[in-house]
Amino acid sequence: MKQSLFLFVFLLSLAAYPQSAKEKGLQTINKQAAEAHVGFLASDALEGRQAGHRGGRIAAGYIKSQLQAIGVSPYRETYFQHFEAYKADGRKRYSVNPDSIAKWTAGKTYSKVDLQNVFGVIEGKNESGFVVVGAHYDHLGIGEAVNGDSIYNGADDNASGVSAVLQIAKAFVESGQQPERTIIFAFWDGEESGLLGSEYFMLNCPVTSQIKAYLNFDMIGRNNDESNPEHVVFFYTDSRPAFGDWLRNDIRDYGLNLKPDYRPWDKPVSGSDNGSFAKRGVPILWYHTDGHPDYHKPGDHTDKINWNKLVDITKAAYLNTWNLANSDAY
Repeated sequence: MKQSLFLFVFLLSLAAYPQSAKEKGLQTINKQAAEAHVGFLASDALEGRQAGHRGGRIAAGYIKSQLQAIGVSPYRETYFQHFEAYKADGRKRYSVNPDSIAKWTAGKTYSKVDLQNVFGVIEGKNESGFVVVGAHYDHLGIGEAVNGDSIYNGADDNASGVSAVLQIAKAFVESGQQPERTIIFAFWDGEESGLLGSEYFMLNCPVTSQIKAYLNFDMIGRNNDESNPEHVVFFYTDSRPAFGDWLRNDIRDYGLNLKPDYRPWDKPVSGSDNGSFAKRGVPILWYHTDGHPDYHKPGDHTDKINWNKLVDITKAAYLNTWNLANSDAY
């Protein structure tokens, strides 16, 4: 009898305090999905996901299939944005700058690589601008062996970030509520070769002035200091103090186990794909858990990921994105 009464009171409390659409989406973000995404993308079978190579193409196909399964539509009729990057003989870095490409191809001493960004979109209710949430999916491929391992798996860099974007996309779908602003979920190719994918997108984006903010993930799954496993760096454009206030409030209100190092930045133009947006005046938010001994080495494996932190960063960023897509207070 007591158990039946307890169940009745519990159900009554749920009816009295129905879960909001935002919270409904938040509850879908979980460790199991993070492990599945990172585990596949950082597996040896993908050979380090080097841009323009077999593993990178497999990763792009995986991301597309996940967006389709979630129910996120392609952006502009297709999930893929194909593009080419070039470099002159003797140069280490590729470029998508049309002036450089014209000069190099005229001399006919150049190399070319075929790349592809992957996009999904959730259309907003109105035309009050766009929000872009992104992470690069490429890594370094196969290289110099370290302790007999030559595959640069990139579990933290940046399968962790890709997993966050995919989970946030699903959370918005599962929330059941259409956002006010359109959200573009972006997965960049060629970041390791010079921010190629995000730069190409911005060079060819007809709505740059309508991008209200860009939220970036790059390496969000490791502990820089094992004695401080809740550490995360939160870069954001300092002219948008609301970004920092949102995170502080959400950590408190939702009990997230994060201790951010808040770093407002007047123009955050370096470090990752945020640079392609910041140099054009787009406000940015960027999550990063700092460097570690396996950065750009074959030891960046899934067994070293702090899954609880990865999930809580994803939840915090989902709440950020909810505000970006629905609030006028920034």
